[in-house]
Amino acid sequence: MAGGKVSFYDSNCNFSSNRNTNRLQITSSDNVARFTSSSTAQHTETQDQINRCFNKLRSLRPSDSPTLKTELNLLFDQLISENYTNITHDTIHPEVVCVLLVHASRLVPLSQEHLVLKLCQLIHQLLNQLQVIVDEQTLEILVSYCTRALRTCSPWTHPEVMLSLSSLVYGNGSRCQRHLPELLGAGGVLVNYSDPVQPDIELRRSAVHCIANLCLSVSGQPYLEDPYKGVCYGVLLRTLQSPKPPNVEDIIFCALLQNALRGMQCFLNGGKWKAVPNQDLGTLLAVLKRFMFYGLPGISVEMPQVLYPAPLPQYETIPAPKPESSQEPSSQKKTAGSQQNRKRKSRGKGKKAGAEGTRGEEEGESETGAGGVDQSDWSAGLQPAGVMSPSGATPQLQPSWKKASSDSEFSDPEGGMQSKLRLYQARVRQSALQCFLAVVRCVEKRVLYGYWSSFIPDAPGIGGPPPLTLLTIALKDPSPKVRAGSLQVLSALLEGSRPFLTTAEDTGAPRQAFTPFSATLAGSIRELHRCLLLALLAESSCQTLTQVLKCLAHLVSNVPYNRLRPGLLSPLWKQIRPYVRHRDVNVRVSSLTLFGALVSAQAPLPEIHLLLQQPGSTSTLGTPGISTPQELSQNWRQTVRREEEASSSPGGGAEVAEGPCWLLQLCVGLVTQPREEPYSDSDAGGSGAAQLEPSPVRLEALQVLAHLVKGYFSLAQTSLLELGQLSARCLTEQDPSVQLHGTKLLEELGTGIIQQYRADLNTQSVKCVPVCQVVQFWSDVLGGPLIGALQNEQHPTLQTSACDALSSILPQAFSQLPDKTQVLCITILLGLTYSENSLVKAAAVRALGVYILFPCLREDVMFVADTANAILTALDDRSPNVRAKAAWSLGNLTDTLIANMQSVGLEFQEDFSDMLLLNMLRSATKASADKDRVKSNAVRALGNLLHFLQPGHLGKPVFVQPVQEAMSALIDTVKGEATMKVRWNACYALGNAFRNHNLPLGTAPWSNDAYSALSHVVTSCKNFKVRIKSAAALSIPTARDRYGDAGQFAEVWRALVQALEHSEETEDFLEYRYSASLRTQLCRALLHLLSVCQSDDLPALRSSLNDQSRPVLKDFLVRYLSEKGAVLVAGCDGVEGEDAVDHTVTKDGLMVLHETLKRLKELQPVSDGIEDLRTVVDFLEDVVKDFEVLKEADSTQ
Repeated sequence: MAGGKVSFYDSNCNFSSNRNTNRLQITSSDNVARFTSSSTAQHTETQDQINRCFNKLRSLRPSDSPTLKTELNLLFDQLISENYTNITHDTIHPEVVCVLLVHASRLVPLSQEHLVLKLCQLIHQLLNQLQVIVDEQTLEILVSYCTRALRTCSPWTHPEVMLSLSSLVYGNGSRCQRHLPELLGAGGVLVNYSDPVQPDIELRRSAVHCIANLCLSVSGQPYLEDPYKGVCYGVLLRTLQSPKPPNVEDIIFCALLQNALRGMQCFLNGGKWKAVPNQDLGTLLAVLKRFMFYGLPGISVEMPQVLYPAPLPQYETIPAPKPESSQEPSSQKKTAGSQQNRKRKSRGKGKKAGAEGTRGEEEGESETGAGGVDQSDWSAGLQPAGVMSPSGATPQLQPSWKKASSDSEFSDPEGGMQSKLRLYQARVRQSALQCFLAVVRCVEKRVLYGYWSSFIPDAPGIGGPPPLTLLTIALKDPSPKVRAGSLQVLSALLEGSRPFLTTAEDTGAPRQAFTPFSATLAGSIRELHRCLLLALLAESSCQTLTQVLKCLAHLVSNVPYNRLRPGLLSPLWKQIRPYVRHRDVNVRVSSLTLFGALVSAQAPLPEIHLLLQQPGSTSTLGTPGISTPQELSQNWRQTVRREEEASSSPGGGAEVAEGPCWLLQLCVGLVTQPREEPYSDSDAGGSGAAQLEPSPVRLEALQVLAHLVKGYFSLAQTSLLELGQLSARCLTEQDPSVQLHGTKLLEELGTGIIQQYRADLNTQSVKCVPVCQVVQFWSDVLGGPLIGALQNEQHPTLQTSACDALSSILPQAFSQLPDKTQVLCITILLGLTYSENSLVKAAAVRALGVYILFPCLREDVMFVADTANAILTALDDRSPNVRAKAAWSLGNLTDTLIANMQSVGLEFQEDFSDMLLLNMLRSATKASADKDRVKSNAVRALGNLLHFLQPGHLGKPVFVQPVQEAMSALIDTVKGEATMKVRWNACYALGNAFRNHNLPLGTAPWSNDAYSALSHVVTSCKNFKVRIKSAAALSIPTARDRYGDAGQFAEVWRALVQALEHSEETEDFLEYRYSASLRTQLCRALLHLLSVCQSDDLPALRSSLNDQSRPVLKDFLVRYLSEKGAVLVAGCDGVEGEDAVDHTVTKDGLMVLHETLKRLKELQPVSDGIEDLRTVVDFLEDVVKDFEVLKEADSTQ
């Protein structure tokens, strides 16, 4: 017995009765029901009994005596009969269980089949009830024992042996490599027993269960590998495709299907889906779709064997009427009791337009005979949104199928067997949906979108049975868990579907000849809104109602409403308002989540803007059409506050409220106001203040406020000071989550103010918040608890968010704050750059990068120097995130240096430390070799620093090598394999350096390399935006001598000509949209080169104008002039931005061309250069002539 290494009574394996019952690891609801707090004495007795049996079994040794057989029989019976529900791993260690079972297997020879049977039962019970996954050595011994038993013992023992084997291999599939050939190989035990021709259904079910456990992998363990993984898939798929054998009970067959679906789910959780010959996704989806409707009352449709990717659904066929269904005869037979029960059920007596009535019967919903769908139910249940109770009628809030939704109850008028069968069928449907959810998670979304039409309706069903989709289940299934499962799958499909749904559009006039896919997809989106709204109105299960709201939130977050006709959101907005006051806390939270999705979806949407401006009455009890069933049946909430809101906002829904936005007031009230009376549900996790709303509701309300401020700031700005006070109140609370959401709201408020004041936004139609009010807002905030949050080292996440909030101060307001407040903000941020927490350090460095751009701070040499030192220290941090933020801030700081050079002049440059400038140059050069997210801003900083250098700096020997290294870093980045954004910035940085007239451009050793790199990029880079920046950089030098010798000038000219000739050629269609901008920039550069060229350059120009390039160049230049193109005036500053072209001072292109012609004609070339000059002049005169002809032709039209 392992050499006596394991003792059953040592200190580690002691069965002490003094244990903490709060740590029980209970998974079965039946076990939970059996446990009571008054069972301490019985619990101790049970534990002592188990203790005695364990030690007795340990003391036995293998022998052939009848006494051993008798003792084993008694011990096994005793151990099997014990209740292990309340036993934890602290009481009985898993190692003890493993050693015990190994020892027992050595005591029981395979010839004693009755003892083998009991040992297998004991293995199954101990491993299952104690939740033990055996170790590798135990697994090897016991799996070998079970496989030998399957080979030698009688068939009647095999089901129990298979059951114990399934418990052993649970989560251990990868550890069973030695036994896999025997279990899953050709002719393997599990393959044979799970074959559809296997007559013993229980043995077949056990084999499938074992295969499912083999496919399962627990955390930290590898998955089952090929080829055995493929074998498991084939067995499970064949099991799901095979029909129900004759003379097999429906419940047993449901259990088999459930095991197979669970196994398929474990298989799918084993990694990403791989398209292999024997694993067809369409076949699997067809099988899953069939079982998603298995046993659903009123549904009997023959599904296709394979689903194919198609924009239109594959229609299911209704089979011919049969006396009895082959797979579910019991569910089709209606007893007399069920008929009488159905007659007693109310149908259409004041119900919500049938939407709830469609699920009002647990059984016989179909009145149309064998097969088919109850058309009367569907036509009534799928009415357009706006479902409400008739005046004076009270809806039936608890349909009969909802009165006993617990899976453990089998009592109904039809008898226990019918209820049990319906339960098992519902479990099959639920397992199929869970399996489908695993498919959604393991298959690429772009692949699944091909099957969209098979699971999502594209239009309401008109004339004939509607297609069977996930919405069918959400509206028709009698089981709340199944309905919730279908909504979970739909949410997973919708999550991240924005790129797919973006193709939907129906804003134009409908087409008569054909329906484009965009219109079909738009119809599908509208149908989703309609059906989910019906599900929202009909649902009474709180858990399922929560899923409906979450599904709607996913839908709203991904739908391109700006491409659809307005009107989709108004009915939804109207119906969800009362759910914020629902009795269940999860429903309240989900409804707020949905509001958050509505106000953040493509904000600002005109439809949402109008809805937010409607009067703030949220009194729903007297408002038809927006009352939840719960509110109609139970006045569990006082509505005094809502009535006061209604009285304060008179008028109809079409009027625009002049006061604060009603949603804003609602969320503020949920955060600050005490709840009106105790909830009927559990408020676990509520806030410390017992009288306030539960913490999840308050946090979600704060998130909605943040989304509202971000998307619709113009509606929230009237409550700016109130929201500032709310943020301050949140920061004073003890809950860190509330504090964090308060600072996030503060950041959004500051960002909204800044966006209003941005010069590039059209603010004429929006009244900005007065600066004096912004100053008051930030004075109140900074005089409150925000400073304390910044210094709270106990919560670094809060410090990080507070830094972000501090960086959102309006520059104009910051300059008007008291000096001591400004100094306080700067001092705290500088101190936090030395925090030990990387998140705090990164946020503080970023905030300094914002402050360095403030006009009131950027000319302060001391502040700039302090900020530069903090940034340089952060650039050497170990965290890539800190270095990325520091590089961004360094780029902003160098932008400030350039701005000061132009606005302040030499005074600032002389006061700025040369040594600090040298350190900045070296640090930026070092950072340019870092990761791309650091490099992109490091090269931007290098360009600015090289632009900033003055003759006094360049004349010092200490600067010579750093300048050369900086230029080499930019050149290497331009030529390198970095991301396009990095190369784009590097090209811009080189152009920025070229603007510095003090750099020896044209004579320095790095000049040729710089021009060669830019010339290579402008002709060969696949990204047109990089080409545009390289062409812009090549056109910046103002004098001819800065282009180097004639050979270097010729290289640049030829590169620009070649780039222009091929400017319409691209492998990526997305780049084609930038081809016009590229041609414009290339023409500017060519005209600029012509304007500075000298006699020595004319031969190279003539050679390019004598070949086939001449007509192409002339055509592009004429087109450029006709489009009123403008050329660069060298030396003017550009704008760094990913999608921007240089916003430079421009001159009329034709004027530049005339000036160039005049200058060229005045040249006095040597005798052999006269022909070169004449060729160039003739070319330019032809360009002017063709332009004049084109201009005259346009004027006559």
